[in-house]
Amino acid sequence: MDLIKAIIIAIIEGLTEYLPISSTAHMGFAANLMGLQEDEFLKMFQVSIQFGAILSVVVAYWKKFFDLKNIRFYYKLAFAVIPALVLGYLFDDKIEAILGNQIAISSVLVLGGVVLLFADQWFKNPRIDDEKGVSIKSAVTIGFWQCLAMMPGTSRSAASIIGGMSQGLTRKAAAEFSFFLAVPTMLAVTVYSVFLKTWGKETGNPQKGYEMIMASNDHIMIFIIGNVVAFIVALIAIKAFIGVLNKYGFRPWGWYRIFVGIALLIYFYFFK
Repeated sequence: MDLIKAIIIAIIEGLTEYLPISSTAHMGFAANLMGLQEDEFLKMFQVSIQFGAILSVVVAYWKKFFDLKNIRFYYKLAFAVIPALVLGYLFDDKIEAILGNQIAISSVLVLGGVVLLFADQWFKNPRIDDEKGVSIKSAVTIGFWQCLAMMPGTSRSAASIIGGMSQGLTRKAAAEFSFFLAVPTMLAVTVYSVFLKTWGKETGNPQKGYEMIMASNDHIMIFIIGNVVAFIVALIAIKAFIGVLNKYGFRPWGWYRIFVGIALLIYFYFFK
């Protein structure tokens, strides 16, 4: 994978990670369309650039993440991430098997779009407009909703935002809690996938796998630039998404998913 293609994938990650349109699906489609070989390095890169996206949330909401007086905030995230950690570990192999099935992912993209068209109608009377109003019980419930995104193409952001709205959060509050929850979730996924699973897969030793990757200057440059690009783009996308979500709701994202999903179904069914 050359640097230009790596930057394109990083831009897609930054744009889509916090939008309800599935970053996994979009990166997979882009890699396929660019003719990239689905090898261990590509898989690792797609996971590793999530670190840049994670940092964008921490920077955008740094007052929240570094407010040590609000210890309850950390408790909520800790409890909310548990379902994803447990179920993700148990079903990791099954999830990975679906990642290569572009028809299945495109279909989920369409179905998720249909759900988003009606999401605003299902939750009309929100009562919580700030993270402080979220109970630990509600945080855990949102965490279980997030697990729906283990099906590639669903979108972690969409699942957790709808989960938040089901607990009485406004669209803005649900989106922000989804951003907060993404930090421990994606950090855990990145550490597990990059250090414990992918890098150590060939050697059986994560440290040797790490040394194998870092021995290439080209790979080091791709990792650094990819994370920087993902960070900058995600930082912009977060702010823009909140504005669009407040003004238009989920319908634009629903129609987008349906249009793109159908186009990709046609492409992968008839031309691949």
